[in-house]
Amino acid sequence: MKDSFETTSKPKTVKELVRSSNFWKPAAGAIVGGVAGFMYYYFVGCASGSCAITSNPFLNILFGALTGLFITNSPAKTY
Repeated sequence: MKDSFETTSKPKTVKELVRSSNFWKPAAGAIVGGVAGFMYYYFVGCASGSCAITSNPFLNILFGALTGLFITNSPAKTY
């Protein structure tokens, strides 16, 4: 019985990893998400300071970066 999973070769060196989309796609998603998180803090934010995530810019950047990372590093198959 043949497996239905496709196997792709992973980069073997750090130089190959940095040049591959396996590195840049999630990294770009995390950077864009972090910038979006900071923009949300700056433009929307929380004036009273009682909001758990939006009152702190570092938490907003972290939350945005993780969201961008999870979106771009999705295990779903894309065509």
